[in-house]
Amino acid sequence: QVQLVESGGGLVQAGGSLRLSCAASGRTFRTYDMGWFRQAPGKEREFVAAIRWSGGSTSYADSVKGRFTISRDYAKNTVDLQMNSLKSEDTAVYYCAAAPGIAMQLSPLSSYNSWGQGTQVTVSS
Repeated sequence: QVQLVESGGGLVQAGGSLRLSCAASGRTFRTYDMGWFRQAPGKEREFVAAIRWSGGSTSYADSVKGRFTISRDYAKNTVDLQMNSLKSEDTAVYYCAAAPGIAMQLSPLSSYNSWGQGTQVTVSS
């Protein structure tokens, strides 16, 4: 497993942008697929975006497609989530997660075995 620490959350007005970052420890970072999930109050945790260990493939939830971009930096052992055109419905705690590079699908929570502590994103309308 890897240890994950998120940062970059905060309060932003609707239409604004935020960039979340997830720092991973461990030499095996490059072998993990990485994902971002979010959980709003009273709702289940949901998939937001993911990137394969190779960095060559990304996937997004329909609700964020075209607005969010996931990327990874192997030198820094980080995974970032650039969030643009934010909406009030994007308000949630955002979690970074790591999946061993054998998962067929990256949207299910069950594909991941390491989670960060979460960072709050609040979008005011």
